Amino acid sequence: MFKAGDEVRINSCEDDPRAVGKTGHIVDEVPPGPLTAGRWTVNRISLFIGPVLCHTHELRKTSR
Repeated sequence: MFKAGDEVRINSCEDDPRAVGKTGHIVDEVPPGPLTAGRWTVNRISLFIGPVLCHTHELRKTSR
């Protein structure tokens, strides 16, 4: 489970394949629900990639 501010590595991303292999930060204060179809909001990925929605299995928490 993730919490707001966690740094994650994006292993795959159905929402935006350009984000794969990059790191970002979880935005959500609560676990994702029906509005996002159970996907986490990840931001601060890149200057050219906006926030993306990723399923839990597409993300891995970094050791920072």
